[in-house]
Amino acid sequence: MSKSKNKRIKTILVLAVLIFGAVIFLYPLLWMLASSFRSLEEIAVKGMNLIPEKMTLKYYQKALTSFSFFTYFKNSLIVSGISIVATVISNSMIGYAFARFKVRGSNFLFMLVLATMLLPGEVMQIPRFIMFKNFGMLDTLYPLFITKFFGSAFYIFLFRQFYSRLPGSLEEAARLDGCSYFGIWTKIFIPLSLPICTSVGIMEFMGSWNSFNDPLIYINSDRWKTLPLGLAGFQGTYSTDTNLLMAASLIVILPCIILFFCAQKAFVEGVTFSGGKE
Repeated sequence: MSKSKNKRIKTILVLAVLIFGAVIFLYPLLWMLASSFRSLEEIAVKGMNLIPEKMTLKYYQKALTSFSFFTYFKNSLIVSGISIVATVISNSMIGYAFARFKVRGSNFLFMLVLATMLLPGEVMQIPRFIMFKNFGMLDTLYPLFITKFFGSAFYIFLFRQFYSRLPGSLEEAARLDGCSYFGIWTKIFIPLSLPICTSVGIMEFMGSWNSFNDPLIYINSDRWKTLPLGLAGFQGTYSTDTNLLMAASLIVILPCIILFFCAQKAFVEGVTFSGGKE
């Protein structure tokens, strides 16, 4: 009896800590949501209260028309869409090679690839800027997604680990049927790797959609700005209009929230996949 009681108390304490942590993380987002429906006077009076007295959508309407939202949205969508496709294809191909091609030096080469994760991203900014300048790609969208075609150490690691857990009998059966390595990758491994492809796609979408540093470096003209860069300009213009700023910020992050909750199950499956048995 005492053991069950202690277990119940422990469960209650764990739940209390988790609920407390969830409230801490959710409160800023809920305050943003509440402030986006309020007037400036109500925000000043109510302070940190989460329940608005009068709810209105006019601040969302004004936020959408106060800056070139749809132009920025289109640019962000193009960059994110191409980045997802390029990231999944390139990293799955490289991960497949590291997982299935057992040749001399492959493990050492894989260690070198992982070692690049130790390099800060800032180290590559100047060489990349010079390269894109020489290619005449500054003030275009190309620098924001073209590097995605050459793989990422973290995503290569995820795909390599995923493919290493798949049973080798699948590959052996395909070889007996005369299937090439490329055919095995496209016809067997890619269909089986939909969970990890979804996970990588979600992470890449969030990274590309919320990226601010790269557009700030490469984009100058207003026609090629992405949403985070446009939001920064919006903030400079309407820094005192808290309700407009909160409404615009929520509009920008809304696709990430919707995507994650819709694909949450597939995301978890891709990260926690344990493979099959021989």
